[in-house]
Amino acid sequence: MTETMAMGVLREAVVTTLLLALPLLAVGLVVGLAVSLFQAVTQIHEMTLTFVPKLLGIAAVLVLAGPWMMHRLLAFTRWLFDLLPQMAR
Repeated sequence: MTETMAMGVLREAVVTTLLLALPLLAVGLVVGLAVSLFQAVTQIHEMTLTFVPKLLGIAAVLVLAGPWMMHRLLAFTRWLFDLLPQMAR
């Protein structure tokens, strides 16, 4: 395995990780911001009020974007397996 190939694999792994994590993190951020704004307006400071909406939002994203995420992860895995013969050299 050459240094260029290793950097390419590492780059693709980081890009894939970011693409898979971004929808979940974005929904968690938006829902958390909305709940914080709601808590600031109503002055209700309950810990479960922040956790449950985030959990539901992330679960919804997993249901909606799950097939795309799985397809992307499988494509990356297949790409890695296709590179195995070249890595042995």
